[in-house]
Amino acid sequence: MKLAVIADIHGNLLALEAVLADLDRQGVDSVVVNGDLVNRCPDSVAVLARLAPLGLPWTIGNHDDLVCKWADRSNELPSDWFDDPFWLGTAWSSARLVDDGVLTMLRNLPMTHRVAVPGAPTLLISHGSPRHYREGYDKYLPDDAIAEIIQHHPADILIGSHTHRPYLRRWGPYLVLNTGAVGTPFNRDQRAQYLLLTLRGNVWQPEFRAVPYDVAAALKRFESSGYLEEGGLSALIFYHELRLARPLYAPFWMWTEQEGVARTDEAWRLFEAQHPERFAPPQQ
Repeated sequence: MKLAVIADIHGNLLALEAVLADLDRQGVDSVVVNGDLVNRCPDSVAVLARLAPLGLPWTIGNHDDLVCKWADRSNELPSDWFDDPFWLGTAWSSARLVDDGVLTMLRNLPMTHRVAVPGAPTLLISHGSPRHYREGYDKYLPDDAIAEIIQHHPADILIGSHTHRPYLRRWGPYLVLNTGAVGTPFNRDQRAQYLLLTLRGNVWQPEFRAVPYDVAAALKRFESSGYLEEGGLSALIFYHELRLARPLYAPFWMWTEQEGVARTDEAWRLFEAQHPERFAPPQQ
């Protein structure tokens, strides 16, 4: 049996198509879509339209929840965000999902998906952790946190996403895995990435897949869709994250907090000037 877990598509249709083609080549039996289907890249509507007919299980990611809360003008979000030009990218994506009538697909998605094959280790899949969709599995997650997660959410193998980086950690008899990202990887590898698990006997064997696709064409969609022009600074940052295969949004946010400055175009230019190492070309 072969099971694929794909996640962090983030509205990148070309990356998704490359991964779906690779799933066919690998003879995958089942697929779980592990959150963050939308936002960041311009084709969120097309991604949902492509995935919906496949009847796959989805879990909720933080961006899926964000665009729903944005459309609702939820009081769970800071009220000043709705008038802040920095959030125009999210506003743009949310508006298109509403206008096309597909936002409802993202409402009420589950936090977790469990896979239990008789005689095999149990898999517990969540976008972050079962506790919160922003708690990613990576080298910074303390062993104590893993122990608490397993205690309250028992499973043999924990599978998460969210960090946009593939990851594997053995913790006693348990295995902790991160799928990496289909749409916007942050490990300096532009290829579309996902997790493939093959059940041999009673053992799940993980493989981190990385699939080449036309990144230049995906970047052009930022312009041809109008997203780059209308989505403001956040859309520009997402463009460079895709181009460079590394995180920039969160580092820029933290830098503005440290400097005590607003998240403006001028601040972004200063951030670029002070941190040229963050803008080095990605791996080829």
